[in-house]
Order: sequence, then C-alpha cells, then structure tokens
Amino acid sequence: MATIAQARPRAFQQWTRQLALAYTNQVRRASTTVEPFRLAIIGSGPAGFYTAYRFMKNNEHAKVDMYESLPVPYGLVRFGVAPDHAEVKNCREKFEEVAASPDFTFIGNVTVGASSDHPDGATVPLSSILRHYHAVVFSYGSSEDRKLGIPGEELKGVFSAREFVGWYNGLPEYADLNPDLSLGAHGDTLIIGNGNVAMDVARILLKSPEELAKTDIAAHALDALSKSKTHNIRIIGRRGPIQAAFTTKELRALYKLPGVEVRPYELEHPTAYDVLPPPIKRRTELLSKGSSLPPNPSNPYPSVTFDFCLSPLEFDHKPEQPSSTPPNWVTSATFGKTVLQNPHQHHPSTDYETNNHREYYNQKATARLPPQPKTVTFNTRYVFKSIGYKSTPLPEFSPLGIPFNTATGVIPNDGIGRVLTKLHRPHQLPSSSHPAHHQPHIELPHHFKGLYCSGWVKRGPQGVIAETMMDAFTTADAITEDLTKMEKFLPEGEWGQDGKGWEAVKAEALKGNSNARVVSWEDWKAIDRAEIERGQKAGTGKEREKFVRREDMLAVLGDGAR
Repeated sequence: MATIAQARPRAFQQWTRQLALAYTNQVRRASTTVEPFRLAIIGSGPAGFYTAYRFMKNNEHAKVDMYESLPVPYGLVRFGVAPDHAEVKNCREKFEEVAASPDFTFIGNVTVGASSDHPDGATVPLSSILRHYHAVVFSYGSSEDRKLGIPGEELKGVFSAREFVGWYNGLPEYADLNPDLSLGAHGDTLIIGNGNVAMDVARILLKSPEELAKTDIAAHALDALSKSKTHNIRIIGRRGPIQAAFTTKELRALYKLPGVEVRPYELEHPTAYDVLPPPIKRRTELLSKGSSLPPNPSNPYPSVTFDFCLSPLEFDHKPEQPSSTPPNWVTSATFGKTVLQNPHQHHPSTDYETNNHREYYNQKATARLPPQPKTVTFNTRYVFKSIGYKSTPLPEFSPLGIPFNTATGVIPNDGIGRVLTKLHRPHQLPSSSHPAHHQPHIELPHHFKGLYCSGWVKRGPQGVIAETMMDAFTTADAITEDLTKMEKFLPEGEWGQDGKGWEAVKAEALKGNSNARVVSWEDWKAIDRAEIERGQKAGTGKEREKFVRREDMLAVLGDGAR
C-alpha cells in the first residue's frame, strides 16, 4: 500500500508538521485544559527509539513514554549486536538525543502484561496503558527461538544462537547458561543457518581472547571463551550459496581473523554467476577463493568450512564416545541433502550474438528435502541453531481483541505499521432468496484504531539496524498521517483515552506495590556510568563491563528507584 510518505518523503514531512501544528492549535483553542497527544512505545530497542525519534521530530508537542521490562535500554543494540562490532552501536548517540527531550520518559524495569520475572520488577496491565494513551506502538522484538523439531534437539551441547548471543552479550536471561566450551577438539562445531548471526557466532568462537577483552563482552563469556577448544567450524545452510543471507561484510570479517583458514567453496558452473547483482557476485567470488594462509601441516589452522544444501535430520548421543564427553551430550549430527526448487531463471536481457537468453541463479529458490535423501553425518560436540527468532503475543492480546499471527510471529498490520484486525460483515448476495440473517459473513481487515507496530514484531526478525530504522520511520509517519487527518485513535469510553500517560498508569497499576522499582533515564545513566568505570578498571581498553544480573543493576541505584 503506497502512501504519501513513501512517495514524497521530504514534502510529506513538511506537510505533516504543518498539519500537526494546526491540529494542536485547533485543539488548544477548543480547550485550554486538553492533554497533549501521548504515545506509549512498548520496547526500547532500535525499533522503539527510531519510532520515537521520527514521531517526536514531526510532532513537537507530543509526549512519548517508553516501557522496557529490563532496567537497561537499547534491546538488540546492547544484547544482540556482536561485541566486536562497536561501530554498529553508534546509533546509541541518536537514542541519547531522543531521551534528552523533556517530552520523552523512559520507564525501565516495568513489564507490560506478564508478571515480572524479578522480585523488584514492576508489572502494569496492557489494559491500563490503553486507558491512558491516545496511541500505542508495539516494538518489543523477538523473545523465542524457532525450533527444528528433530530428534536430539534437547541434548546438551545443542544451543540456540539467541541464547548463546544473549549469554556473551550479558543478557540477564542467559547469565547462567555456562556452556562448557572445552570439548571442541572432539569434533566439528556446527552452526546451522547462514545469516549474519551465524557469522557472529563463528567469529566470536574463533577470535582471540586478547581481542575480545577490548570489547564489551560479558566477563563470564570471556572467561569461558578463553578456555575454548573450538578448532573447526562448519556453517551449514539449507539452501545454496546464492541464497545465503549473510552479507559480504560479515564474510570479510571472518577472513580477517588472524591465523584462521576459511576454506574455499567450490562453485558449480562459475560463469553462471557473472550476471548476478554485484553484492551477491562479490560475496560468491569471495566464498570461492577462501583465505590464503601458508601451509602448516604440523599444526593445522583453526578453520571455517561452508556447507550448503544440507538440512538437519537428527542429533545423537553415543555413550561409546570418549569418556570425557558428559552424559546426554550431542556427539553427532546427521543431515540430508536438499534439492533447490527452480534454482535457475532466465536473465531479462538477451545475448544478441547467439540469440539465446542467459541463465542465472535464482536468489529466492527454496530447498526441498527428498523422501529418501542422501545423508552425511558429522562428529560434533557443539551445535548452534541460527534459524531465526520469533515474537510472541503479550498475554492480554487475546482478551483485548488484539490480533497476533502465531505462525509467523508478527502482529497483523498493513505493511506500514497500522495494526489490522478483522471486521465481520454479511456478504451482500445479489439474490433476494437469502434472508439477511442467513447471509454468509466475510472478514474485512481494518485498522485497530490507535494501535501500531514497528520492528521485528511488525515484519519478522530480519534485516540490519538500518532497515529497522527505515521501518520504524514508516510506522511513525503512519501515526503522524492519522493524526493530521484527525483520525480516531484508541476508543473513548471503553478504555477512556484520557491521555494522562505514565503518571495515571503508575497510580492505577502500582498502588500499594512498595517492592516495585521503576528505572528512569537518569537511573539508567547511573548504571551506565558504573559499567564504564568497571570497564576502565579492567585495564584492557574495555569500553564497559556490563552488569549481567538485574539485582546488580538495581544495586547501583540504592533505594532511589523505589
């Protein structure tokens, strides 16, 4: 669905600012006691902050309250971006700019809907938020892993990339993961999936502890990785090299690891790659070259091998393996050879010398596992599943009639950011032989007024932070467009729509809860300063030493956050 914002972004911004100001002035003339437009954003990751930034930029007098279940902000930027990618985290400067506005309020350590998993955490019902805001944006990201659904997935040594990444980045949820990384010499370390997260996992496993010590990696992870015996890594994809999701930048980062051999991948029909888009062609050429290290047969280099068109069938534990392997620990993984569906397409241009269409590889080809596939089994002690994340609905979605697609893990929306629900209407039949009460009903999608979404809960767990930024801008522009058109927002009466925001929610939901500790932006800055000071004391050039437990974060604040 095309919008004015997509067609003419600069003109649209000027137009919306003028109309928003006109609307605000009109409301102010009508009542001197009217509350400003107040927006609640649930989630403080890049999607939430970029939505706030864009909306506040285009609506000067609007108020934005941001809810975060942890005592610390930034979501994926803090807990998902690899510690050795410090440049990716520079977006925090923009988020600091947002938070400095008097029209912005950060509400940390407050869980929406579900009970907090920490005794000092606060919980507020979503229904209370709907009563006290004009509009709500869901930007809370993905909190579950996708499953393979194969035998042996529950064995020890089989990790999801999400929990491993959370563990080395200091996410409190995985502070006690404690993976024993000393068994890597007994087989290949397997990473299933070939997106950027898979590349991050491989790089962190192979990077020297001396280099990692300069990053903001969690202290417990640095200690465990310094004892790692990981030597050979296989990055395994269900589809082919053309369909791989990792970027050339992430592939080059592997090649830059000192003393690590990236083994060349042998391409089929290399000349067929010539007509690929330049980024895919560069990545494919790089894959085929491998790294150039001098031979060292007496002491083989740690290595990375890429395998494609393999789908996992089973993880197994064999007790006869060396006694150093703990009980119920994975010892092997079996994969089936997949077949690409429609792997080739015709190039739109014609080779006029031969009058033939040139074939090229289909980047969107899917993979199918035959009924009786050829199989290959790898000896392994570690399997990391990097097959995607999944968002889940907030507990009150269903009772409040807010839709959620559990199959895709997204909130149904119009592609721009407006939450869609289904309106049931009788289908008007041309024949009068069907009485109205017997006419079949059709379901028409329509905007759930006042509800919006941005980020992964809107479009699924995909893309880099720059794409999340543009996605969030689109959502913010949709709210502004609805505001300037004087559309209705959250319904008056049922939920109130009084626009009183956090102060009203706090009075309503936290009354009598003396244990609840709400973290303000000033409180977060105190935690931030303490982490930076801890990093300086490490003496390795470390930017910060993160607190990895809620109680340690809150201890910095004393009783001031109660």
